[in-house]
Amino acid sequence: MKKFAQWIVRYRLLIVTITFGLTVWLGYQIQDLKLDSDILNSLPTNDPTAEMYINIGNKFGGNTMGMVILKTTNIFKTSVLEDVKQVTDSLSVMPGISTVTSLTNVIDIKGGNMGIDIGHLIDEYNLPKTQAQLDSLKHRVMSKEMYKGNIVSADSTSTIVMFTLLDHVNKQAVAQRIKAKVKAMHLPETIYFGGMPMMMDDVGHLMKSDMGHLLPLTFLIIMLILFLSFRSFRGVIMPLLSAGISIVWVLGIMQLLGYNLNLITNELPIVLLAVGSAYTIHVINRYNEEKGKNRKKALIKAVSYIAIPVFLSGITTVFGFSSFIFGAYLTMIKQFGMFTSLGVLFALIISLVFVPAFISLFSVYSKRNISQKKTKSRNSFLEKWMLKPSANLINGHPKYILTGSLILVLISAAGITRIKTSVNMANYFEKSNSTRVTEDLMQAKFGGSLPVFVDFKGDMQDPTVLKTMIATEKYMKKFPYIKTTQSVADLIQQMSKVMGEGKKIPDSKIKIQQLWFLLDGQDIMSQLVSGNKKEGIIQSRFASSDSKNMQDFVSYMSKYIKTHSTNKCKIGLTGMPSVYVKLNDSLLRSQFISLGLAIILVILIVALILKSFKKGLFAAIPIIVTIILLFGFMGYTGIALDVATVLVASIALGMGIDYSIHIITHFYSDMKLTNDINQAMNETIMVSGKAIFINVVSVAAGFMVLLLSHIVPIQNFGLLVALSMVGSGFGALTILPVMLILNSRKQKNKFELK
Repeated sequence: MKKFAQWIVRYRLLIVTITFGLTVWLGYQIQDLKLDSDILNSLPTNDPTAEMYINIGNKFGGNTMGMVILKTTNIFKTSVLEDVKQVTDSLSVMPGISTVTSLTNVIDIKGGNMGIDIGHLIDEYNLPKTQAQLDSLKHRVMSKEMYKGNIVSADSTSTIVMFTLLDHVNKQAVAQRIKAKVKAMHLPETIYFGGMPMMMDDVGHLMKSDMGHLLPLTFLIIMLILFLSFRSFRGVIMPLLSAGISIVWVLGIMQLLGYNLNLITNELPIVLLAVGSAYTIHVINRYNEEKGKNRKKALIKAVSYIAIPVFLSGITTVFGFSSFIFGAYLTMIKQFGMFTSLGVLFALIISLVFVPAFISLFSVYSKRNISQKKTKSRNSFLEKWMLKPSANLINGHPKYILTGSLILVLISAAGITRIKTSVNMANYFEKSNSTRVTEDLMQAKFGGSLPVFVDFKGDMQDPTVLKTMIATEKYMKKFPYIKTTQSVADLIQQMSKVMGEGKKIPDSKIKIQQLWFLLDGQDIMSQLVSGNKKEGIIQSRFASSDSKNMQDFVSYMSKYIKTHSTNKCKIGLTGMPSVYVKLNDSLLRSQFISLGLAIILVILIVALILKSFKKGLFAAIPIIVTIILLFGFMGYTGIALDVATVLVASIALGMGIDYSIHIITHFYSDMKLTNDINQAMNETIMVSGKAIFINVVSVAAGFMVLLLSHIVPIQNFGLLVALSMVGSGFGALTILPVMLILNSRKQKNKFELK
């Protein structure tokens, strides 16, 4: 290690030049990095749920549904209908949009001189103008299930223009064009934008906005705390510079490899800020502890000592995050594991190579040596009021600390059973946010915005198949959150009613074919039936954003499908509730499999490197305690496990193993020199404990800034990361030292346990 440190000092200029050059080049690549907020892309391409959902979109004109809501005192006014027509016509010619349905172009089946007249509910070239015409329209709309609560709200105050997007288009870009186009109309009605593409765009916009001003604010707060802790240029700049360089490198490589940022990897900068800065803080802290020597000798000695524990903590963290690659099901979590591991590796290399080289290069311009007296005065408050009392408490009352920690763990463990999950994008927004208001409005007045599709494979002109579709629709509507349904079977029933034969499916296939002939060419048919008439769907919307309700609905429908699907009529369920349920299950599975795998890997790696399985267990126990505390807090406070908070346990693991290794290596290193348990632990807390304390306070305070975010999962993420830092520091500075003391006392057999 001494030769390694001397090599860094010798080639410091080359190292610094290469590092900055590489950073500038990779930083230039970041400008092309894009954000993909399509949650469906998080499922593997061969996932049956995602595959079926995509196939529905390919066959029936798209599966991504959005809506523009016009709200006023009374929809049935000529001026309002003109505005609805204007929005409808504008969206109909917009690139990327497959279908548009509204009050002014929706299909209408009624009797005529020729028996059945199939056209539009409203003549778009001759809108109702007189009060009598408007009243007649209102009566017809409110008397038909196809319109009431589907196109127009039951209280006649709102109407929607629904649209579907073509597959493989940039959904966010289309959503942005729709918003810009409709807003430019300056309509007098209150306008709301809803549906998945609008949510994707809003989430992406809020993420960029938050990261644009919250991440710099986080940096500023961490800088302030580092300054109060180190009172030096290097103590402030180097931890943030090293974390910043690792962030730039990993984002630049993401762009070069063709990856986009998603809902999870978008948080990479924050995670690397927490994990990456810790290594440099330990290097700086050890450098400051080498008192009474000139800068060059102090640096070489500091790097020689700190390189091993920093390397051990970094490499175990890399393996810990790598567990997501092998243990996660969701694509975006796998990508998070891959690039976080890479970022931590970069942070490790930068802290051990670039940071000492930069310090050495900078010290050329300063002839002052490190002052022992000044160094002591800089840290007197922390040492006198925090570290020394902690060391005395740990050495004096280890059993009490262990007992108190055990009680806290048991209380937290009880809260784990209360944890809920949430993957619905509507829950990402605060209740006052316009997107959340729109979703609540859709649920209250239009049966929700989440598309539901029940797929039928069979002869769509067969009476048995159509009757099965009608029976399925009736069964679906018994579920509380399904308000409306639509299928080709509904249209056949309406035509039969107009013909005077009752609202039913004819028993004769020939009769169905005759009615079908009148439907051919209608725009709606391509949305309900495949071109070869061998597949059809029931379209519906789900009126709840609660994960439990979605799970219940999928189970409810699965039972029905299992008993009613036949070779002649194969039934399948898909849609956003199904996708969300799959995401939800995968989220839980990814969390526990990846976390379990990471903990096992960490134990084995630490045990292998330190040549002691017991030390591996010691290193892992504070991590496990921290994770239990975190999950318990989530359960008691109602913070849901989602695509953001699922990462927090891994951060706790990454920071916890870092802290544990520094405490373990420092303690046993001092034990070899002094053979005095209390003295070794006191020195460990005063030196390594100081670096841990500084890292905990700086990063935890910085992450509390995320409470100012407008995205609920980001708010929760910031709070939980801060708590994970405190928990990891608590475990490393109390539970782990107590275990080391008790184990050492037992081995030496010098003291009795109190």
